[in-house]
Amino acid sequence: MKIMRVGDPGGERPVVLDDDGTYYDLASIVDDIDAAFLGWDGLRLVRRALDRRELAEVDISGKRVGAPIARPGAVLCIGLNYRAHAAESGAEAPAEPVLFHKSPNTVVGPYDDLLIPRGSTRTDWEVELGVVIGRKARYLESLAEARSCVAGFVLSNDVSERDFQLGRPGGQWSKGKSCETFNPLGPWLVPADEIADPQALAIRSGVNGQSRQDSKTADMIFGVAEIIWHLSQFLVLEPGDLVNTGTPEGVALSGRYPYLREGDVVETEISGLGRQRTVCRLA
Repeated sequence: MKIMRVGDPGGERPVVLDDDGTYYDLASIVDDIDAAFLGWDGLRLVRRALDRRELAEVDISGKRVGAPIARPGAVLCIGLNYRAHAAESGAEAPAEPVLFHKSPNTVVGPYDDLLIPRGSTRTDWEVELGVVIGRKARYLESLAEARSCVAGFVLSNDVSERDFQLGRPGGQWSKGKSCETFNPLGPWLVPADEIADPQALAIRSGVNGQSRQDSKTADMIFGVAEIIWHLSQFLVLEPGDLVNTGTPEGVALSGRYPYLREGDVVETEISGLGRQRTVCRLA
C-alpha cells in the first residue's frame, strides 16, 4: 500500500493507494498523516482497514497531490553520503554522517512548482531517499532498534542554492537549503516493511528530459539504519520527522551541468517510491 495526501495546500486529505490500483479515503480513521498518526502505529491500522474492506473508494482525478506526510517537526539531512558525490563536491568521504537541518516549511508536493529564490544563480537538484520516523529514537543501542524506528520511505528532492550554502561567510548550509519549496516530497509514503532493502534501490534524476543522476542506494557511505542510530546519539528523533539520506553524483555543483533556470523541468525517481515532476518558476 501507498499513503498519499491530496487536496489544496493546507487542506490535504489522507488516502491510501492499494496494490490493485484503487484509492481509498482514510478520513474515517485518521485526520492527517502526522506525528500522532505515525506514533500510534497508524500504518498498521490502515493495512487492517484495507484487509477488512472497511474503507470507501475515492476518486482523486484532477486533485493536487500533496506531500505524503504533514509538515514534519524536523527535516534532518545527511550531506556527502555517496562517495562519488563527495568527490564531485571536492570533499573527502566523511568519517561519520554529516548533519544539517532544513526548515520544515520547505516540504511541498511532488508536482508543485519549484521556486528559484530571488538573487539565485546556483539552484541545484538532489534526489534522495527520505526516511520518515515512526517511533521516538533516543540513544538507540543497535541497528536493529534503529530499523524499528522507521515508519516508511519517501522520494525526496533536497534542493539547494549553492551560493547561499557555500559562498557566504562561515559556511551557511541551512541558508542554502531552506528556501521555500526546496523539499518536494512524495508522491507516496511506503511502509518500511514493504521495502525489502532500502540499500538496494535505483535512484535517478533528470532535467528537461536529460539524465543527471543515475545510481543506487547501495552506494551510500552510511546506510539508513546507521544514520538513524548515529543521529539518536546526538538528538531525539520524533514520529513524523523526515531524514534525507544524501544524494548521488550528478548535480550541477559538479560543474558538468548548468544550474536550474526558470522553465526547467526537474524529474526524480526511486524504484518503488514513485516519480516527481517539478517546474522551475521565479520566486
